[in-house]
Amino acid sequence: MRGFHMIELTRRSLLGLAATTALVAVMGLPAFAEGEADAAALPEVPELVLGAADAKVTIMEYASYTCPHCASFHAAVFKPLKAEYIDTGKVKFVYREVYFDRYGLWASIMARCGGDMRYFGISSILFEKQQEWAASDDPAVVVENLKTIGRTAGLDSAALDACFKDEKMAEAMVAQFQKNMEADKVEGTPTLFINGVKHANMAYADLKALIDAELAK
Repeated sequence: MRGFHMIELTRRSLLGLAATTALVAVMGLPAFAEGEADAAALPEVPELVLGAADAKVTIMEYASYTCPHCASFHAAVFKPLKAEYIDTGKVKFVYREVYFDRYGLWASIMARCGGDMRYFGISSILFEKQQEWAASDDPAVVVENLKTIGRTAGLDSAALDACFKDEKMAEAMVAQFQKNMEADKVEGTPTLFINGVKHANMAYADLKALIDAELAK
């Protein structure tokens, strides 16, 4: 399992991902200005974390909801990782979103709309159903697909509409992604950091060996 989705987007192009002017008018989605964001005016974007805070091993994953390799990773690697290491308190898992396109950004907005308690459950659905909700070339269809997933996860329509209209939070998410990506020199997804050491996509057996080596130190 060595698939790798390359990141080629600039901050200026990322700021245009959220919506076109027409989509804003029709669906109330956030549209960003051409200029740089005022970081001081943006809300805090919570880090997405699972597992024990004092775990001996910390794994950070950079992934995108529109990356097929990330969907494969979450099906074949993340599920056993969670069961064997995260849920047992051996690993703290930090998930950092990557936005290749506006569909991926919208998916992250919807997932975060459920708060910390629902986020990773919604995340699993987004990866499992990636080929369904992201299949359309019509952005309006994709947004409705995402809202359907959100409602299935227990969110109401009013909450979903409010999240999709929250321009400042969407802009803060993009700004944080760009900052983290540059600081960690991330070039594609999925990218893993195991106790601070960067690794490419890998099979579960390989990841397990690295984790066990860290736990044995």
